[in-house]
Amino acid sequence: MTLTAGTVFLADCPSRLAIEVISDKWAVVVLFGLGEGPRRHGELVDLIGGISRKVLTQTLRHLQSYGLVERRAFAEAPPRVEYSLTDLGRTLEEPIAILTEWARQHGEALLDFKESSEEGSWAVAGR
Repeated sequence: MTLTAGTVFLADCPSRLAIEVISDKWAVVVLFGLGEGPRRHGELVDLIGGISRKVLTQTLRHLQSYGLVERRAFAEAPPRVEYSLTDLGRTLEEPIAILTEWARQHGEALLDFKESSEEGSWAVAGR
């Protein structure tokens, strides 16, 4: 990888927009949750620990606005809505799988380092 003009260092680089879209706290988790197929809102809430219904709705709308997620409403009683990845959203399945595997392999190391550095900062602050 080389650092040349036309990279993410430029303010109008499309890569920066893409990174901004998926760097939202819940975006990748929601996209990963939709990777196995369409899901209803309640299914996603149950699947994704710690996300509120309101934040899930906001995240889904955000991802829809960039063409990554599709909302499909069914004309039936009671109303039913499903969310699924678009073709563009599916292009993120492989990068998300790679990132997820990295997290599985190195997540403990991240937590260990964070805990040890926090302990060290308390020792310094307590002087």
